[in-house]
Amino acid sequence: MTSTAPDPRPTDSRPSDPRVTDTRLADRVHGGWLGRVAGNMLGKPVERGDYWTRDRIDRYLRLTDALPLTDYLPEPPAGDAADDFELRPEWRSCVRGRVDGSCRDDDVDYAILGLELLESRGFGFSTEQVGELWLLRLPYFQTFTAERVAYRNLTAGLRPPLTATYENPYQEWIGALIRADIFGWTCPGDPRRAASLARRDAALSHTGNGVYAAMWAAALIAAAFTAGSPRDALEAGLGVIPASCRVARTVRRVASLYEASLSWEETLDTVAGETAGLGWVHAVPNVAVLTAGLLYGGGDFTRTIALTVRGGLDTDSNGATAGSVAGVLCGAAAIPAQWREPLKDRVRSAVFGYDGARISELAARTARLATG
Repeated sequence: MTSTAPDPRPTDSRPSDPRVTDTRLADRVHGGWLGRVAGNMLGKPVERGDYWTRDRIDRYLRLTDALPLTDYLPEPPAGDAADDFELRPEWRSCVRGRVDGSCRDDDVDYAILGLELLESRGFGFSTEQVGELWLLRLPYFQTFTAERVAYRNLTAGLRPPLTATYENPYQEWIGALIRADIFGWTCPGDPRRAASLARRDAALSHTGNGVYAAMWAAALIAAAFTAGSPRDALEAGLGVIPASCRVARTVRRVASLYEASLSWEETLDTVAGETAGLGWVHAVPNVAVLTAGLLYGGGDFTRTIALTVRGGLDTDSNGATAGSVAGVLCGAAAIPAQWREPLKDRVRSAVFGYDGARISELAARTARLATG
């Protein structure tokens, strides 16, 4: 895969691509929201990459007769066989047969917060305004790693970019990437503009590959509205970040292994060895898992989120982003019922004023920003 150098100039013009003005736009934005929530719910029970390795996830699925994975994770079997499989405490609300609306999760909270940001501050928002909104709308104890450090730094009176760099060992972790979807959804067909918005948001808490991962994800989602395939969308995402950064090199590496006809397992084995030591929440190895899920998923919604979650690491975050891309590619109407219907068009959220919000209403508001 090739990449061009990113244009450093911010752009806040409205999308001009005529292919994103058709009547399918609202359905595809809705698909992005549904896909994000469903993918997050799929990965949530096994979110702990140091314990829920790819091997352990597949052993659990074989034990519960759930391979190939085509629905939410099954609940643990009774008896001693389940002793080696400790799901997260929230599993009772996000396994098949028990899903009744979404669980609360930061992967969805930040999409909601981003919507509030664009509605209240506009597309010209500043990084400082992102921080102000966090303090107003987001509880401190519902933030984690880099976001919690940035929040603490804000309350101590620090301003960006110090909020991202002062006593922050998580600067290149996945947090900014999970906040990027809203910028892709509201910039359909305009990956460069989406990346510019994501960069301003990410700078509050991240640096380096943490910021590049967010820019790449936003551009990837924006490109999915007009791309002919996940491969094309991934290519467009590379065009907004430096070709030499580790995020870009990792995406190209996964793509080269895919194009060399390695299996999904062989590709992830190879890249896992090359990214060893970074940790399971670092942006780079998670970008590898996400890229593999999108490529080997081939645009099929179920296969994409299933492979991505089976890839391990930060499973709920990766499942959410993969679901967002796949949902935009296919649209809400084409998302299979087993993923869509248990959500009951409802999300739990820690963002003040949004708990119990309807997914369809959040999507409609997002689509209005995208076409306004």
